[in-house]
Amino acid sequence: MPFPMPTPIGTAFADRAPRYDLVVVGAGIVGLGHAYEGLHRGLRVAVVDRAAGIVGASIRNFGHIGVTGQSGQALEFAQVARKRWQRLSVEADFWLGEAGAIVVARAEDELRVLEEFHAERGTGSAVLLSAERVAECTPVTSGVVGGAWLPRDLQVDPRSAAPRIAAWLAQSGVDFFWSTAATGVATGIVQTARGDLLAGQVIVAVNADVDGLYPAVASAAGLLRCSLDMLSARATLVRELSMPLLTGWSMVRYSGFAGLPTTAGVRDRLASEHPELAALDVNQMYTQRPGGELIIGDTHYVGEVASPFQREDAFDHLLGITTELFGVRDLQVLERWQGVYAKADREFLVESPEPDVTVVSVTTGIGMSTGLGLAASVMDTVFGSLVSTG
Repeated sequence: MPFPMPTPIGTAFADRAPRYDLVVVGAGIVGLGHAYEGLHRGLRVAVVDRAAGIVGASIRNFGHIGVTGQSGQALEFAQVARKRWQRLSVEADFWLGEAGAIVVARAEDELRVLEEFHAERGTGSAVLLSAERVAECTPVTSGVVGGAWLPRDLQVDPRSAAPRIAAWLAQSGVDFFWSTAATGVATGIVQTARGDLLAGQVIVAVNADVDGLYPAVASAAGLLRCSLDMLSARATLVRELSMPLLTGWSMVRYSGFAGLPTTAGVRDRLASEHPELAALDVNQMYTQRPGGELIIGDTHYVGEVASPFQREDAFDHLLGITTELFGVRDLQVLERWQGVYAKADREFLVESPEPDVTVVSVTTGIGMSTGLGLAASVMDTVFGSLVSTG
C-alpha cells in the first residue's frame, strides 16, 4: 500500500441495529473532524464510508494547512483548525510541519500585493522578505523580487495524516464501518448496504457526492465538482523545500490575497502573459513530503462530473513552470493523480434537510485548511458548545 489504511470492518450488522449518538457518513477530513469533536464530547460515534479506506481529496492534496491566506469565515475556521491539527498530531502521532509557508513574488505587482497584505494583517500573519532572503530559504533560483513568510501555516504529509487520524479515532472508541455504502439517510437512521444504524444525529460529509443522498440540497447550492491535475517528482534542488511554497498564481486564488485591490492587476497580467496557464486555472504551488518527493500542482476544471481523462499537456505545463522556477533539468515524475472536491459559489455548505440531519461540505479547495474548524462549528451548533474541547 502506498499509504497506511485503517483496518476494514466487513461484517454485516447484527439483527438489532446499533445505536449511536452521532453517525458520520464520509471519512474524509471533514467527516473525521466531526467524529473527533464527538469523541471529545463523550458521544458514542460511528463513521460510515463506502471505500475500504481514505482514498479521496483528503489524501490527494498538497498537505498544506493554509491558515493565513483565508478571509472571513474561512479564516475563522482555519484558525480553529490549526489548533486541532496541532493537537491531533500529538494524539494520532503524525508529522506536522510548523515552519510556516513562503509566498514568492516574481514581479513588482506581486510584491505590492504582499506589502498590502502585510499592512492589513501585520507581522504576526506575514513577514516581508527580501529577494536575497527568499533565495536563502527556498530552492527558487531566478526572477525573485521578494516574498513573504506566513508563520501560522502548517504542513502535513497528505498520504498519512488523515489515515492516522482515522486509526487513532478507531483505537479511541469510534466505530468505523468501511466498505459500507450509505444508501439512505433520515431522522434517526442511516441505511447502509450492511444494515441500519440508529443515530441521535447524522452528519453527511461526503465532499462533492452530496447529490447521491440529497440531490435537492446539491442543486439548490449549485454544487459542482472541481477536478485537479497533480503529480509528484524527484529533482536535485539547490536546497530542500522546508515549507510550502506559493506563487503569484496562488495570490489570485486564495481569498485573503485575492480580495486586495492590488491583486486584480496581477490576475490580468498573468492571464495576458500566460494564457495557457490561465486556461488551466493553475495554482502554481509546491510542497515536499518527508521522503523528499516534490508535490507539484495544480489545475482546476469545474463541471457536474469529473472527467476521468487527464490532459497530458496540462502536466507538460506544470512540469515546464517547475523546471523554470527551480532551474532543474532532472525532474523524474513518480506519480500523477486526479483530485476532486466540491465547488460552489460559497465556501461552505451546511444545511439541515430534515431534523437531526446536517449536510456539511467545504465547497472550495480549502478542506484541509478549514475542515476541522468547520466541524467544530457545526458540532457546537448541533450539540452545544458547553462540552466543546475549545
